[in-house]
Amino acid sequence: VQLQASGGGLVQAGGSLRLSCAASGTITSIKNMSWYRQAPGKQRDLVATISTGGETTYINSVKGRFTISRDSAKNTGYLQMNSLKPEDTAVYYCKANIRSHFILADYWGQGTQVTVSS
Repeated sequence: VQLQASGGGLVQAGGSLRLSCAASGTITSIKNMSWYRQAPGKQRDLVATISTGGETTYINSVKGRFTISRDSAKNTGYLQMNSLKPEDTAVYYCKANIRSHFILADYWGQGTQVTVSS
């Protein structure tokens, strides 16, 4: 099983980006999908999570600006980021709790850089 994150880039403050996280391999089911971010010199923090049933949670600083979603048919998760701020600059990582055959485990994507200029 592999997770491939994409969609990062350089954007001006106020702009938008859409991150994607595609899972591939032998996948029986995907439970929670999450996005984390890590700014230089800081720890990796949880940004948003979406459950199998579509319930979502966000950290306060992105509520109303970011939207997490998933397409179960494509084994893909998304993070739509609007009204971006310089403090959103970080490497963004996706994580998914995936069942492959009889093994349930967390998998991480490789990270995608998001840079917001002021």
